[in-house]
Amino acid sequence: MSRELISTAKRVVIKVGSSTLTGSAGSELDSTAVDALVDCVAALKREGKEVVVVSSGAIAAGLAPLGLSARPKDLATQQAAASVGQGLLIARYTESFHRYSVTASQVLLTIEDVVRRSHYQNAQRTLFKLIQLGVVPIINENDSVGTSEIRFGDNDRLAALVSHLIGADLLVLVTDIDGLYDAPPSTAGAKRISEIKTLRDVSDIEVGGVGSSGVGSGGMVTKIEAARIATGAGISMLLTTLSDLGDALQGDDRGTFFHPVSDRKPSRLLWLQHASTPRGRLILDYGAVKAIKERGVSLLAVGVTAVEGHFISGDTVEIADKDGVVIARGLVAFDSEEIPRLLGKSMKELLSEFGPEFERELVHRDDLVLL
Repeated sequence: MSRELISTAKRVVIKVGSSTLTGSAGSELDSTAVDALVDCVAALKREGKEVVVVSSGAIAAGLAPLGLSARPKDLATQQAAASVGQGLLIARYTESFHRYSVTASQVLLTIEDVVRRSHYQNAQRTLFKLIQLGVVPIINENDSVGTSEIRFGDNDRLAALVSHLIGADLLVLVTDIDGLYDAPPSTAGAKRISEIKTLRDVSDIEVGGVGSSGVGSGGMVTKIEAARIATGAGISMLLTTLSDLGDALQGDDRGTFFHPVSDRKPSRLLWLQHASTPRGRLILDYGAVKAIKERGVSLLAVGVTAVEGHFISGDTVEIADKDGVVIARGLVAFDSEEIPRLLGKSMKELLSEFGPEFERELVHRDDLVLL
């Protein structure tokens, strides 16, 4: 019954991993795998659904043409492989979608595009227009020029953020493992978990790192984090293999289905929680911590005891207690250089000492999210 959320989803984001598209390290892009994925996307399109694809595989696809047998360790060679492989990847998608008279587009993003608010909104507008035009956007990280996202990023997290960005109903992660297991899949007696009601249910499960193919940058840990982002934003998530994808999308008991655990949050709050980069930190006294956590109020200068880092008004800052435990993030209303003279002062004192332009919150409650 609960899997009806899969078959009734109207807007779907499908993320496919490198190992699914390229097989073992050093092999070429698998055209059969691309066609199988496109077949499933085309079937969803025929049902009137809107689909966005987040595709890994650029670096992996570029290995063989460059004569490489494994994913390179150094950044420059990774970027070179991505530059070669990205063209091959999008060309193959375009060719495959042509079989169904479906137009595909390439959208390259970096983590920065979902960290900076102005970039985030621009990416959102572009994707909405492509969806409106009936196009299937093929999204990938811009690995050929990016830096930290190659070393530390993963398309699982990106796919979860994109899902919220476009207001998706369902996120599907296509991988080479047919679901989440209650123990490492190679362990005797390990069983696939059909459904996850809350991520607390997986806290005791041992999950591994990068898959055996050696061409990806993610693993089950990143998929759990993607589930945390998606389900926390009211979006269902399905983890399955390419061979099971068609049946799973029809609601069959394939893969692992993660239930949404809350209603949708405003885009601003999800962006603050998962995509923004804090530029500094505000340290609170006990009373301010209690007020923010229990009453959901704005953060006033009177409750702040210290400021760390360098930032300007509108930047994201962490909000922490006196022991350094981060309890929230928010958009700060003052520059870091302005705040020290405001600390511990009430709104009335701010007005009398500095004028009406200083009679406001350090972080308004509408720009604050608890962690």
